[in-house]
This record gives sequence, C-alpha cells and structure tokens, in this order.
Amino acid sequence: MKGDRTRGKHPTGPVRLVALLGNPGREYATTRHNVGWMLAAELTTAPDSAWKEKFHGRFLKEGDLVLLKPETFMNRSGRSVQAARDFFGLDPAEVLVVHDDLETPFGSVELAWAGGHRGQNGVRSVTEALGTGEFWRLRIGVGRPPAPRNAADWVLERFASEEEADLPRVLRGAADLVRRAATTPGPEKLRIIST
Repeated sequence: MKGDRTRGKHPTGPVRLVALLGNPGREYATTRHNVGWMLAAELTTAPDSAWKEKFHGRFLKEGDLVLLKPETFMNRSGRSVQAARDFFGLDPAEVLVVHDDLETPFGSVELAWAGGHRGQNGVRSVTEALGTGEFWRLRIGVGRPPAPRNAADWVLERFASEEEADLPRVLRGAADLVRRAATTPGPEKLRIIST
C-alpha cells in the first residue's frame, strides 16, 4: 500500500455501521453506482437470506459490525442510514459510507474521515440526514467519463470489460480497508493506488 495520508482530526473508536450504497433492481446490479453493494460479497459469506429487511433496506449484523444496504435508491440513502444509526444508538463517527466516486480514478480506493460529498448524491443525502459530514467514507474510484459523456449516465452503466476483470482486486483492497476501520481505532486516511 502506498500513498498513505492523514487529514485533520478523526475519532479514536472503530466503525460500527457500514452503509453500502447502491440502487435496488437487477438493472442496476452491475453498474458503477452499485460498487458499494458489490463489496458486500467481500465482507461476508452469509447468504442473501441472512440479510434482514429493516431501516428502508436490508442489514446483516456480524459481531459488533452492522452491514447495511439501503434500498431507497442512491439519492435518498440518508433515510436508511439515519434509521439504522438511530436504532443502534451510534454516533455519526461510527458510521462508514461506502460509495462510488467520480473524483477517484478506477483502481484506487480511499478511506477518508469527513469532508464534502464531492457531488455524490448518496453521500449528500447521508450528510443531510445525519446533520453532519463527520462520518467515514470509503471511496471506490470509478473515474470521470470521457468527454462528452454525462456523469449521471456513466455511473448507471456497467464497468468496461477491462475494469470488470480488475474489479475483484479492487474490492478485496476495499474490504481490507473496511476491516481495518472496524477493528483499528482511529484509522488514518488511506489510499490504495492501482499499479
């Protein structure tokens, strides 16, 4: 791992709620916007039937960690995250939001504390619902579309074939960062850069 950086103060406790952002429906399952949901398979071996319906989505509790898949569609993800956060009595600093990120190139994954939404409407919704931007983000890079392609269309498309071939490696790296955030107090800002 290279390019490790720390920015600003961050909390000293581990993450307890991991919100995996995506859109419900088969037509979205393999799109760039659903890379958060794709990560679930790297974080748990539990079958789909083990996920319980609640919090306007589905969740799975494994030890002290709660995995959440909001089913509100991306732009209303905050409704689901807030419901789960309130139910488990968590501080926003114990929440990690996993999402696709246009500002991060494909092949890179970044774990960061706080900051803005960077145009990601799911993160914007979570920020509004929690009333703060002070939560963790795991940004999985999807890169910007080539001109003159539209970003809104880009995230609702499948990854290119060469990206799909590399996606398992990217998701393994992302899962490692989630596990670190869930077990190591006060994780630093970390980036895995494609080689």
